[in-house]
Amino acid sequence: MTRRHLLEQIGEAAVVQLYADGFASLSLREKTLVWHLYLAALAGRDIYYDQRYAHNLEMRAVLEGIVKHPAHVDPRVLREIRAYTKLFWINSGPYNNLTARKFVLAATRDELRDAIVAAEIAGAIFPRRSGESVDTFVARLAPLFLDAATDPVLTNKTPGPGRDMLASSANNLYSGVAVRDLDRFDERYALNSRLVSRDGNLVEEVYRVGGRYDEHIRRIIEHLTDALPYAPPRMTDALRALIAFYQSGEDADRVAYDVAWVRDQQSPVDTINGFIEVYMDPRGAKGAWEGIVWYVNEEKTRKIEALASNAQWFEDHMPWDERYRKPQVTGVTARAIEVVVETGDSGPLTPVGINLPNDQAIREQYGSKSVSLANVADAYERATPEGLRVEFAWNQEEIDRAKTWGALAQELTTNMHEVIGHGSGRMSEASASPPHRLLAEQYSAIEEARADLVALYFLPDPKIIDLGLVSAENHDAVVLCEYEHYARTVLVQLRRVREGTHLEEDHMRARQMIVEWLRAHTSSIEVRRRDGKTYYVMTDARAFRDGVGRLLAEVQRIKSEGDYAAARDLFEQYGIHVDRALRDEVVTRVDRLQLPSYTAFVMPRLEARRDESGAIVDVEISYPCDLESQMLEYASFARVG
Repeated sequence: MTRRHLLEQIGEAAVVQLYADGFASLSLREKTLVWHLYLAALAGRDIYYDQRYAHNLEMRAVLEGIVKHPAHVDPRVLREIRAYTKLFWINSGPYNNLTARKFVLAATRDELRDAIVAAEIAGAIFPRRSGESVDTFVARLAPLFLDAATDPVLTNKTPGPGRDMLASSANNLYSGVAVRDLDRFDERYALNSRLVSRDGNLVEEVYRVGGRYDEHIRRIIEHLTDALPYAPPRMTDALRALIAFYQSGEDADRVAYDVAWVRDQQSPVDTINGFIEVYMDPRGAKGAWEGIVWYVNEEKTRKIEALASNAQWFEDHMPWDERYRKPQVTGVTARAIEVVVETGDSGPLTPVGINLPNDQAIREQYGSKSVSLANVADAYERATPEGLRVEFAWNQEEIDRAKTWGALAQELTTNMHEVIGHGSGRMSEASASPPHRLLAEQYSAIEEARADLVALYFLPDPKIIDLGLVSAENHDAVVLCEYEHYARTVLVQLRRVREGTHLEEDHMRARQMIVEWLRAHTSSIEVRRRDGKTYYVMTDARAFRDGVGRLLAEVQRIKSEGDYAAARDLFEQYGIHVDRALRDEVVTRVDRLQLPSYTAFVMPRLEARRDESGAIVDVEISYPCDLESQMLEYASFARVG
């Protein structure tokens, strides 16, 4: 049977089915473990929706009520609502995940009202307040759907002179709080709390049992507890520590969980569940909830393990000051995995590689775990339109290299980014605080740039051949392919920034900073024009690598010393500002070819099969190939699961 990969395109978003080969070959014990972890990942999904925007759950209820009861809705309006709803699901709210800017429903207030009334007649139940009329309900919610000026930016790290980045960000991590309010505040639960101002005082609403998200967290704990009898001993230790953290919310319990999770280096099934990445917070402090479940792809893991087992060699050969190198690298593990489900901050929009924990002190003392999402990378490759490969390449040789070596080159750089990029380096002995505190809103972009630079620096090294990651005869072609791709990417990513003149997403900032710095300080990249089109052309691989080494040394210094001013200046000069005319040209080019700007995934679906006694006798996997049905099923699960 022919598999479907690219399912549909909604505006600038492609929707792709994710497959998890090998699941049927897992033992019943492993399948049952995956099943309970899968339920735990679904149980926390609405936490992220609420973190992302205070009105998200209410807005989603309106949209899903209309989509599920469409019989009497005007067909033209229904088409617009369906398209908007799919983008809402993909982005976990009304904000583009990459640009952080709000997108709106193409309908009028009257059309939205009529759709709500029609759906109510058909049986929909909407979250109206006690005694609230339909007209009042619509008047209250309409600006959230229809007005781009109402709460316009999700995360605003560059709000402009005189504006506060917390007050101008629409996410729900703070309420009534400005940056200056934190100057004399002792923040005890920086990662796992919502900070609010009440009667002039700052209060931390802690994410834990008995605190904020109590109901969801209790359900997560229930499923994690169900998983314990099926988990290997090391994983059992990690899951118990995670449950303890969810119960207390205390940072000491979070540290205990991170350490236990890092120490579990052998379990064939694993999960990430909790408040992890801090990209959504302008301060880079508060963790967004996510849930991921996977099992190891043993065949592909053999390649990525070669990097982890040689982590000390890479550390010893880093192009930065010896003071910032780890004298003894410990606990670095790496695996290629098959993802079963990703929710919250990791799905339907997903990374291709992960390195955790983020706590720098734990990294230095206990190590880190890296995973390469093998089935995600494969799905991206299979679903990438041909036009996106060739439109921004300068000549046929570059196109041919991309077709031949692109998948391998990007797999190698992603693995190095995660394993020896994020896993490397140490803080200066003079630094008393962790880097995310010292670098504030600049930290995430600095860290992503650092990991990218490590990968780009070591890709041409003969060590890559010695490790068997690429053959000697193909090595130069792979390096050229990746350097050409990286230079192009900074141009291509502008298709995602359709409004404004600033980059807000940290990975995008990092890539632009690197390429623009190389343009300014080396002879490795030329900007060329032909037939009214702009191209970023990598012209000198040796100069590219030399420049990467120099920049990497400075970026590591910035992180190790917590040099906020240098980080701010670096991104202000090279990483944040967008050339409006160039952006408009790129958007025109991709729209002419109807190319997507980003990709969302429909996840595999699991279902437990039980015997008459209720015992699980198998867990079956299937592939919905339909975003709408999966999102409605997830919403139903949240109500009754």
